[in-house]
Amino acid sequence: MNLKSLARDTAIYGLVSIVGRFLNYLLVILYTYKIPAESGGYGIVTNLYAYTALFFALLTFGMETTLFRFANKADADEKMVCSNALRMVGLVGVVFLAAVFLFLRPISGALGYETHPEYVGIFALITAQDAFQAVMFSRLRQQRRAMRFVALKFAFIIPSILLNLFVFLVMIRMPSLHDIFVRFDYGVGLIFFINIFCTTLVSFLFIPEIKEITYGFDKQLAKQMLIYSWPLLLLSLVGVLNQVADKILLPRLMPGEEGMVQLGIYGACVKIAMIMALLTQAFRYAYEPIVFADSKDRNSPATLADGTLYFIVFTLLAFLGVMVFMPILQHFVGAGYRVGLGVIPVVMMAEIFMGVYFNLSFWYKLTDQNWWGAIISAIAVAVMVAINIIFVPKIGYWACAWGGFAGYGIAMLLSYFIGQKKYPIHYDLRGIGLAVLVAAGAYAAHAAIVRAGAGPVLSIILGCLFILCYSAVMFLYLRRAWQQTKKAPTSL
Repeated sequence: MNLKSLARDTAIYGLVSIVGRFLNYLLVILYTYKIPAESGGYGIVTNLYAYTALFFALLTFGMETTLFRFANKADADEKMVCSNALRMVGLVGVVFLAAVFLFLRPISGALGYETHPEYVGIFALITAQDAFQAVMFSRLRQQRRAMRFVALKFAFIIPSILLNLFVFLVMIRMPSLHDIFVRFDYGVGLIFFINIFCTTLVSFLFIPEIKEITYGFDKQLAKQMLIYSWPLLLLSLVGVLNQVADKILLPRLMPGEEGMVQLGIYGACVKIAMIMALLTQAFRYAYEPIVFADSKDRNSPATLADGTLYFIVFTLLAFLGVMVFMPILQHFVGAGYRVGLGVIPVVMMAEIFMGVYFNLSFWYKLTDQNWWGAIISAIAVAVMVAINIIFVPKIGYWACAWGGFAGYGIAMLLSYFIGQKKYPIHYDLRGIGLAVLVAAGAYAAHAAIVRAGAGPVLSIILGCLFILCYSAVMFLYLRRAWQQTKKAPTSL
């Protein structure tokens, strides 16, 4: 595959992923305006989707990536590789579902959903199907069937949005259906029913591809695939725990209704900070193919260094933009959830740390030392969990925010210092330091204006001036650095 084709396909896959996450973000507006914060309903949504992410990693056990690896070998039987992957993931999914439904009530009680065991059952079905579909989506990418990939993704997204709009804008106004709306935690349960319906719809649409499961099963090949996949499972698990451990732990460390209320507030406000996750994902889809395509070239370290600098400059710009326009963005969540807006700058910085860690992580990917990623991520998880356990009972969801900040911050620093020993890269620390200092000054100045009592309009106007100052300083620096690079070749 040439680089132009790779970039085109990457853009398609990245775009549909980002669009999907953005549309899901817009649904949060609907949920937080229609589900009362004091009901804890949105906390249930946040909690169950966190469990889903964790069990999805377990049920796929890295097999979607393993399919890529083995199907692209020179002497590979692609259909046999796909059939093996589907059978193994399918078998694990069936065992998982059997266990959940056999012990549904005790599991539901242990998770705090004894009054709604159907929620746990629904999410088991969703997770098992998502895991199976992950292999099929990987197969489509391996076959370079980008448009089929997009069509199936939107076969979930569009019905999901339409059904959610019906439930929260139409059904809530229908007296004959209003009791159903209230019975399922003010529409929370109906969100899950919509999800299982749309997920099952996509599974049916996958029937032509699923037929490959009948191709056969190669035990020796399966053994090789499992040996390859187990480190990926470990990496995936620690990566997911970094993202969802706080949302699983909070209601357990603060039991009762208050825990779900706080989790709902935290989960809603975190969505405003999601712009960082979207930028990180967009950067990843656009940047990763370029790096790996260039990994055998001596300019690759320079590419990594430049990419890290640009990422930090633009994410700090986004950080300032979100904070300056907070008087407008706060309306993206219902009034009852805005008490938690204070965590947004902490969560956004944690997302920046995570993005920088991703950029720094190329050293162990390019040197085939992926186990370092597992070690660093495990340390980050341990820090995050420890902070949650110690401080959630004292300061609630603030501990979740600071736990992510500390966990990702430590992962970023560890990756940098270890990477400099294993795969030295000359990062532009002066440019990075300048960006951090100027952005910190602009943020502090704007925060001081807000604390002084400036109204929303004045604070936005002055904030925009601060953003312009930051942009001008960094533009001048980057232009000078680019001019110097043109004059002299990069030295390692």
